[in-house]
Amino acid sequence: MNPKIPKEALEFFKVLQKNNDRDWFNDHKPEFKTIEKEVKTFYNAVLKNLNEHDDVDKLKMFRIYRDVRFSKDKLPYKTHFGGSFHRTKPKLRGGYYLHIQPNNESFIATGFWEPAPADLLRMRKEFEMDDSEIRTILKDKNLNSVWGGFVGDEVKTAPRGFDTDHKAIDLIKKKQYIFVKKYTDKEVLDENFLNEVGTAFKTIRPYFNYMSDVLTTNLNGVSII
Repeated sequence: MNPKIPKEALEFFKVLQKNNDRDWFNDHKPEFKTIEKEVKTFYNAVLKNLNEHDDVDKLKMFRIYRDVRFSKDKLPYKTHFGGSFHRTKPKLRGGYYLHIQPNNESFIATGFWEPAPADLLRMRKEFEMDDSEIRTILKDKNLNSVWGGFVGDEVKTAPRGFDTDHKAIDLIKKKQYIFVKKYTDKEVLDENFLNEVGTAFKTIRPYFNYMSDVLTTNLNGVSII
């Protein structure tokens, strides 16, 4: 039987949203730790599934404690679980993310959240030189039916050094190259959710294969690793 996200996880966060203070959390910490352990089992099952078709070297689950040092929001605790899965560098690039939050706010994401400046420039230069391959990947029926198109931040017109009238400016002006798929609470708690996440992540492989090739070669196609 597949591991599941326990309904207690969503219920706990719903209550925490209304009682986000240290006294309440400390009183309920044993309950949280029990839930957290079960959720970690689910995340590790996602990792195992990923490694059946990819090479992921690390799972990082984020702690519940918020860093409020530089934030106007001083609430001490997150009201969600989050975990990222890192593909093995330097040959493979990109990553996966799983976010569990009540009130139909759960989602999975994949791609490049904060690419290093050199990687971002390399991607943009690739699209400037030839956008045909990425367009074909983005139009793939299987990928598109699961993920839709890119989401994320972008510059208003064009990055410095790029033509605002270039035919690939819609791709070039992006600062992130990510996909997001949202889930309802009912879907998250379903016994098939693990398989659903695994299938969705697997459909992104053509995109990752392409981007990994781009980021490990120069504009002449010569390996840089």
